[in-house]
Amino acid sequence: MEQSTAVHSHVFLGAGHEKSERKTWAVIWLCAAMMAAEIIGGTLFGSVALVADGLHMSTHAAALLIAALAYSYARRHAADGRFAFGTGKLGDLAGFTSAIVLAMIALLIGYEAVSRLLAPVTIDFNQAIPIAVVGLAVNIASAWLLSGDDHHHGHGHGHGHGHGHGHGHHGHSEEDEVRRIDTGCGAVLLEVFEDGVPPRFRLRWEDCRLDGATVTVETLRPDGGQQVFTFSDRGPYLESVEEIPEPHEFTALLRIAHDGHIDGGEIAFAEHAHIDANGTIHRDNNMRAALIHVVADAAVSVLVIIGLLLGRQFGWLWLDPVVGIVGAVVIASWAYGLIRDSGAILLDMTPDHGLAERMRKAVETDGDQLADLHLWRLGPGHLGAIVSVVTAKGRTQQFYRAQLAGFRSLSHLTVEVHQQ
Repeated sequence: MEQSTAVHSHVFLGAGHEKSERKTWAVIWLCAAMMAAEIIGGTLFGSVALVADGLHMSTHAAALLIAALAYSYARRHAADGRFAFGTGKLGDLAGFTSAIVLAMIALLIGYEAVSRLLAPVTIDFNQAIPIAVVGLAVNIASAWLLSGDDHHHGHGHGHGHGHGHGHGHHGHSEEDEVRRIDTGCGAVLLEVFEDGVPPRFRLRWEDCRLDGATVTVETLRPDGGQQVFTFSDRGPYLESVEEIPEPHEFTALLRIAHDGHIDGGEIAFAEHAHIDANGTIHRDNNMRAALIHVVADAAVSVLVIIGLLLGRQFGWLWLDPVVGIVGAVVIASWAYGLIRDSGAILLDMTPDHGLAERMRKAVETDGDQLADLHLWRLGPGHLGAIVSVVTAKGRTQQFYRAQLAGFRSLSHLTVEVHQQ
């Protein structure tokens, strides 16, 4: 059995971690300022409702504080060796905690609403409506601060791929697929280049250039299709004469003929295997929890304003508690979704079964058997995987790393090879 022993970085934070941290602290300061203004103003003007809303704003700021502290702690301890797989999942723990708080808030709102439905209380509409409007404005401003203009939270690929994945980008577009192949005549870089042009293979010499060498690539597709590509010299690189048809999912057999010898190797290309269709791989549950707190409060504020306006117009005191019950149900459903998703990550459930199946196909393309696969999320945009392969072809773990190089979210990959 052969196993990877490469040393890896264990920093698995989302691409926008520090920016999300700054935005969360900004919202906390906004809520704190609003809280102080309402409590002080309510005390000076004798408004119990204003003081009560100020105290409510304090719980709002406390909930957001969970997210901010999680961002700060994860960043400061990202390289701490005590965390076997880094601190990327701390945001999911904070999101899970915030979801529990949200669920408790939903229960309290529901309890208070039912109590008022059974025993109606007098409402000072002229005082309550302006407070609800101000609260809505604060929540809208908070949501704007948290979301910003790049609210993808980890969808970028800013993390390094220095884990032996065998590819890099070298200044090309994200759609390029670059593979490094060690041959008997030195290392070469083979890529699918399609930056504004029809897709073709490009080959660069990483070590010494072999002038006059004849280069061909034969592609073997899962459906049995084969195609041979010849190359012409373009100066700094060799380029295939033939275009590469879609999809770009195949095993490429590289042959370099020179001085009566033939060298080369084989490498796998996957068709954009890094795509995360449902967003679970890159989702930042810490920011999601903070946003849900803000959006839930804004939604309740809208419902309250509608209920108060109709109640004042038609004398429907019962409408205010009914609106509260509706708001509690909405918040509870959001809390449930956040508990389910963040809890699954904390329990290391497979984040994407479709991705796991594509990894299986990439490994088993040429008759090898995937004996075991463990796939879990390390942080926003980062996956860990343990792959165990049974082969009769004498292949090394570097070969299977190359097979899986197209799965760009694999930030920590361990490969075990069992020879038959």
